[in-house]
Amino acid sequence: MKRFSVLRILVLAMMPSILGAVFGAVELSKKELRQAQAANLTVRGARSQGAPSRPAELQISNAPIATRVLVESPAETDAELQIICLFQSAPGNTLHGSLVEINEKLKGLLDKIRRPEFFRGELGETTVIIPPAGSLGARKLLVLGLGDSGNFTTQRMELVGSIVYRESNRLGAAHPFFAPAILDGGVTKFATGEVAEHFYAGFLRAARTEKLLEKNGVSAGQVLEDLTFLAGPTHAADTQKGLEAEARKLPN
Repeated sequence: MKRFSVLRILVLAMMPSILGAVFGAVELSKKELRQAQAANLTVRGARSQGAPSRPAELQISNAPIATRVLVESPAETDAELQIICLFQSAPGNTLHGSLVEINEKLKGLLDKIRRPEFFRGELGETTVIIPPAGSLGARKLLVLGLGDSGNFTTQRMELVGSIVYRESNRLGAAHPFFAPAILDGGVTKFATGEVAEHFYAGFLRAARTEKLLEKNGVSAGQVLEDLTFLAGPTHAADTQKGLEAEARKLPN
């Protein structure tokens, strides 16, 4: 009887601690549940508000210089050097799409320079713009002329590709972004893959020339490390095919 009384006393003495632990665990579970529900609401809210996602990108197989196709507007890139092309400065060559976006972010600067007495847009002509803070994400904008839009052919892009390589190297840009902007320049009859293939031929030819000069001790060497080729969502796959087609032509 005495042993039972002692055991009973011990149980009664420990009861507050046991009950406290139980209720504490219940409160902790409720707190964790509230936190999980809040986190879920945050994720759902971000999705419903269109939280930004990373642009889609396609890698180029067997490229001698690391190259990718990125689905992004040249007006939105965060790059050390963004390169765009403009057709000859003439009243009939109006801007569209991403070129309008860039012009707006630069407060009409493209319209101001696209005049015969300033930037004519002749084939191979270049000018470099340092975008003001709060305008473009790119630290430098290289504008490259494409010549007359009326007689444009994709063969011109070989010269463009070689200029892009050499100017990127000259400006010390290791990771240039390039947008041909031919569609946004108003010329729509050429496949983006064909444009990309000719561009890459000139780009890689310039790279081989630089390598030869470096081998002979008459060049400081290649600064450029990789290339990002911009394309719209409906043209990215065709652009990738064009770049890879040119890469496959190179000797093993």
